[in-house]
Amino acid sequence: MSENKHDFAAGSPDPADDLPEWTDEMLDTAEFSIGGKVIRPATGYLGPNGVVRGRPPLRGRAKEQVTLRLDPDVIERFREGGPGWQGRMNEALRKAVGL
Repeated sequence: MSENKHDFAAGSPDPADDLPEWTDEMLDTAEFSIGGKVIRPATGYLGPNGVVRGRPPLRGRAKEQVTLRLDPDVIERFREGGPGWQGRMNEALRKAVGL
């Protein structure tokens, strides 16, 4: 039985060729770590093509993305108010815990 073997060295494009070049801006905002230990934390946020976008974190800390299961009617009630429903939900939670 013969196996189909593809010769990647013979004319196949290198997937790394599609990656963008690192810019000074990317290097200035990137987190550096060695062996899992953070040497320098990230100082910004990078979007597509290295563009820094979005608001800077409030109170010196960025918001954290979490997965949370909520009742559909609760989500629906917040979404009824239109755009900004996640911020309103955050404010309601802050109020509920006394912040």
